[in-house]
Order: sequence, then structure tokens, then C-alpha cells
Amino acid sequence: MKRPTPKSLKRRLIAQLLLFQVGILFLFSVAFVAYLIQAGEGIVLSDPEFADVAARAIERKADGRLVLNETEELAGLRQRSADFWFVARSEKGEIVQTGNVPAVYAAMAQNLDRITFGDIRDTKAPFSYLAVIRSASGPAGSFTVLGKGDVFSMIYAILLLSNLLMVPILILLVVITIIVIPWIVSRAFSRLSTIAREAEAIDIDRRGYRLPETGIPREVMPLVSAINGALQRLDEGHERHQRFILDAAHELRTPVAILQTRVETIVEGPIRSRLLSDAGRIAALAEQLLDLQRLDVNGANFSSVDLVEICRDVAADMAPLAIAQGYDLSLETKLDELIMQGDAGALQRVILNIVQNAIEHAGGKGNITIAIDERAVIEVTDEGPGIPAAERERIFEPFHRLHPNERGAGLGLNLVKEIMQRHGGHVVVADNPAGGARFRLCFPH
Repeated sequence: MKRPTPKSLKRRLIAQLLLFQVGILFLFSVAFVAYLIQAGEGIVLSDPEFADVAARAIERKADGRLVLNETEELAGLRQRSADFWFVARSEKGEIVQTGNVPAVYAAMAQNLDRITFGDIRDTKAPFSYLAVIRSASGPAGSFTVLGKGDVFSMIYAILLLSNLLMVPILILLVVITIIVIPWIVSRAFSRLSTIAREAEAIDIDRRGYRLPETGIPREVMPLVSAINGALQRLDEGHERHQRFILDAAHELRTPVAILQTRVETIVEGPIRSRLLSDAGRIAALAEQLLDLQRLDVNGANFSSVDLVEICRDVAADMAPLAIAQGYDLSLETKLDELIMQGDAGALQRVILNIVQNAIEHAGGKGNITIAIDERAVIEVTDEGPGIPAAERERIFEPFHRLHPNERGAGLGLNLVKEIMQRHGGHVVVADNPAGGARFRLCFPH
């Protein structure tokens, strides 16, 4: 069953914040427009465009007199507004007027030189005192015009102005919100991304490490604290496990040594050989457990070692056992020495384990060869049945055995892999061209 893809918390926060911001802006706009409509209800305005129409309709004759021409624009105004009127005063004090000018405004015509702008509202129908004052220019010059043109509702003006002013503002705020909110959320999540990268780097080799708790949002702190607590418990459990292995291995060495000593006093025979072999395997298992523990504690204490000398010592030590089991063990190299940084004891254990593995699984016949070249590559080959391709990775797992009924604890090759990794190298298994298995140990050089 396919697991559902987890939803992004960052996207959800951004989407919800954006919807909240847009909703707030929309409600504010509606409330603002409603307030203006309520404040302007029952109020009408005069369209000030008539002032420009009036100025364009005034003409100065050759004798200097001002006359009002009945232009199409002016005629249209008269047709649309039955009570259309205006008074225009030139810069020289000349007066031109048309329509029924209310008496209250007739006296103002003489003082229009002191007024350039004005809106006079009338709150009661038929809005006889509604008027505006504007400055306008035409063929005859500049005029200050007082009058009443087309009438429209204040509500219409509010809606028009709100669209002209609020819509751009809303668009600007939405754009800013879309840019700013993701930036704010991403910045808030940046520390979490850092913690995630730190958590990905935690492995068995970084025991004792804890996730940083500085700069963490308070809401996420319980999760980080819980993870750090789990890491501490895991470290404590690993330490108890390692102490148990170390103590058990140490405790095994003494009784095994006593057992080997007592078995050696038995008269030569099949039973004595079998007991010595079994005691040797127990001793080897104890040494492997101690090697694993030493690697875990002292993995970085390296010194100059000679790989050629190590291979020569292993070949000399294992030759009697290999010959007794029916093999020919040989060392092939053209080098006198090959120096590198490493742990001599651990590297000797690597080659020793591979040779022992060949002795146990190569069928009791053929050649076992240890070869080393200048590339810092060591190859151990045998002429046995080989290792199936499907098992070549699994044989390095702890306690894994190729055949369930075979002897051994399955720790030797896992120890080889661990030691090689701590020396910056690796081990691979392939087929021997002459038949059998080939273990290749590659060191940095």
C-alpha cells in the first residue's frame, strides 16, 4: 500500500495566512464603503464639468464684449438639467451668466475673484441651492465659474472613488502579503531545516551528539527535547550493551585459556583435536568481541604500519593450519614494504579473518593466496565453491552465516568491514578467475 504524501506545514501556514489577510482586507473594504454610503446617504452633488463647458462657450467679440454661444455641449447640459445655471467672472471683473441664478448667489458673482474653488451642498430636495465653484479657461480667457450642472447622488461618487482608490490599495496589499508572508514563514522554518540536517547526520559514530536547542520556536521545543532525550537513552543503552560485550569477552578469556590448557593434557586422539578446535573457536569469538570494542573506543589511534609485514606475519602464522587442512598458503608481492597509517593489530585481524574464512569454506583443497601491490590493495583468493552474488553484501552483516548449520558466530567478516571503514578503505567480494572467492581490501594511498 502506497503511503500518502505528507502535507507541507509551511504551505498550509502560508495559505491560511494569505486567506486570513485577504479576508480581513475584504471585510475592511466592505465596512469602509458601507460607512461612507451611510454617511453620504441623501446627499447629492453637482458635476463640476459644466464649468469647463461654460468657459469654452464664452467668446469675446471684436468690440471686446463677452457673449455666450449656444454650443452643443451647452445645449446638452440645458437638456439634461432643467435648472441649469451658472455665473462666470473674468479676470477683468466681467460677468457672464445664464439660467435662473438663485438670488443668494447673484451677489456672490461680484466677489468670485476671491474664490477659486468650492462645493456647496443642499441636503433638501429640490436642491435649489446646490452649486460648485471652479476655475476654467476658454477662448475668451480664464474665468471663475459658479453654478449648477448635472446632479448625481453622493453614493455614486463614493462607489466611484472607492473603486478608484481602494482597489489599487487592495491589490498592492495583497501583492505585498503574498511576498512577505512566505518570506516570514520560510525564515521561521529555517532553523527547523537546520535541525533536520543535523538529525540526518546522526549515526552510530556520533554518539553523544544532541540536536541544538538554541533559536528553536517554543512550540517545537518539546519535540526537540523529546528527540534529545531519546538519543540520550539510546546512548545509555548502547553503552550498557558495549560494557556487557566487553565484560563477557574478558570473562571468557580466562576459562577458555584454562580449558585449552587442560585439553592439551589429554592423550592424542580425535576427541582431543575436536576439543582443541572448539576451544579455539571460543577463544577467537572472544577476541573478535574485544576487537569490536577496541574499534569503538580507539578507532582513531593510528600509527605507521607496514602492510607487507602484516601480510607476511599472517601467512607465517596461518600456514601450519592451512597445510593441516589440505591447502597451500602463499604470499605474492614484489614490495619490500608499504607504509600507511593504521592500527597494526586491527589490520592483522582483518587479513587473519579472511584467511580463516577461506580455510573453513574452500573445501579443504587448492591454493589460498595473499597478494599485495603498490596500489595498497590486498587480495585473498581461494579455489573453493565461491560466494553467491546474492550473498556478497549480506556476509558482512553481524551474525550472518552463509549456511545456517556452519560453525562460527558470524562476526569475523563484519569485523573486517568495520576495520576497513575506520581506515578509510573498503572490502569487496568477487569471483576468483581460477574458481573460488576473491576478497579485495582497498586502502587509501
